Amino acid sequence: MNKAIKVILVDDHAVVRAGFRMLLAASDGIEVVAEAERGEAVCQLYQQWQPDVVVMDLSMPGIGGLETIRRVISRHQEAKVLVFSVHDEQVYVHHAMSAGAQGYITKNSAPAILVDAIHALAAGGTYIEQGLLKSLPQHDQQIDYQTIIATLSPREFDVLRLLAKGLTVQKIAEELCLGQKTVANYGTQIKSKLQVSNLAELAHMAVLAGVVKS
Repeated sequence: MNKAIKVILVDDHAVVRAGFRMLLAASDGIEVVAEAERGEAVCQLYQQWQPDVVVMDLSMPGIGGLETIRRVISRHQEAKVLVFSVHDEQVYVHHAMSAGAQGYITKNSAPAILVDAIHALAAGGTYIEQGLLKSLPQHDQQIDYQTIIATLSPREFDVLRLLAKGLTVQKIAEELCLGQKTVANYGTQIKSKLQVSNLAELAHMAVLAGVVKS
């Protein structure tokens, strides 16, 4: 009898985690061994349970999904992370995979896709939901923005995303558990890299690049 695939679920919504757990419990060969609502707990849980796959959201309070992926992979190079997110924009897929994830699927996908993706990662492969790596529109400005955004750190990307959504520096600081001065400095760095002078231009760029929806 094959050993069950051990999974840690990471999502800040308890109801969502409960749904994932029920789905995976009905699948042969997969066992949810632990859950977390924030990225800060994942490294400790990984050390304790040594899971085969970590299934996690990207949009979470605290250090956020991208930084969590980076930390887990830096401490446990064998770790296999499957992103399960509402975001289907290519820029999110790129950043997640660059941070070290081996798979990316959306929460709109069929239940069987989650199961297939977990099995693929546990077997040492990768899994990206079909259609997520579609070609970018051929627009010079958008291609330039995509290239620049790809160079942002996970923290810079999180700040960019929240600034583009219209959150204040204070709200972003609370969301990411950072100091307001640190967030302001990130904002200045991001605007410099993207060559924009104000938040309106930054938000417009973020829409063009697919970071946020218009």
